[in-house]
Amino acid sequence: MKLSVPGFNLKNWVGMWVNVFVVLVEILLLARVFFKFCFTAAGGSFFDWLNATTDTALAPLRGLFGSSAPAPGTNWYIDWVALFAMAAYPVVLYAAVSVALWLGRRK
Repeated sequence: MKLSVPGFNLKNWVGMWVNVFVVLVEILLLARVFFKFCFTAAGGSFFDWLNATTDTALAPLRGLFGSSAPAPGTNWYIDWVALFAMAAYPVVLYAAVSVALWLGRRK
């Protein structure tokens, strides 16, 4: 017996949640890059929360780049790992969804 709910499409539902996840991760990483660039030495509960939250997403990518430091002669800090993650995570997630959809069509 196949259970069916009118108006519910699993592919659309999964795609929507992948989009929501990608947008949230991109917003958090963009905020991290902006605040690290503009306010390198900033402290406070929001900055600590933002760094702790995004460190989890950046942990798998830490080995790709050396340790980051402010640009010579400035206080500007460019978080290369976060910038790379902003490009890599959407590509990987959308590729995984595309492969899953392709495998679903092969059956």
